[in-house]
Amino acid sequence: MSNALRLVVAEDEAIIRLDLVEALRDCGYEVVADCDRGDDAVALVAEHAPDLALLDIKMPGLSGTEAAREITADSSTAVVMLTAFSQRELIDEASDAGAMAYLIKPYRREELIAAIELAVARRREADALAGQMAVLEERFEERKMIDRAKGALMDRDGLSEADAFRIMQRSAMSGRRKMIDVALEVLEQ
Repeated sequence: MSNALRLVVAEDEAIIRLDLVEALRDCGYEVVADCDRGDDAVALVAEHAPDLALLDIKMPGLSGTEAAREITADSSTAVVMLTAFSQRELIDEASDAGAMAYLIKPYRREELIAAIELAVARRREADALAGQMAVLEERFEERKMIDRAKGALMDRDGLSEADAFRIMQRSAMSGRRKMIDVALEVLEQ
């Protein structure tokens, strides 16, 4: 069970919730908590940091979509909506709230498993992309700083762009420093 996906289940109908929890455990998932309210689901996700939250749409406290919006804004927990309602506007609302899958009751166990696995995979992919974006944004900011430092050397010493870059590059290599550190030093002068 140590590699099992960890889930929080929020369903306001007790019999359906108990059936869901039992079915999920039978399928090898670890249900770390369950509740009957959307606001409780948000608190349980914050407390347990599960891989996935399975939420009913119509619940007291917060609706499933409101809970999904809060969960996806504050964590990397994937969300699957499970509901008896199939209106297009509810599906769109769930998607806008960050749900990665949407199942209609009554569900088949195979559909539930597929939705859970797909949602977790999508969430991990989204988190990986966000991490890559952060790295690219940092590199872009560093590149802008290096270009500013090059410009400062060009203005101050009347150098060409290539000569200013070579000077910064030699300084970085001789001091075993990063180009960004040399650029910051140039800009401080």
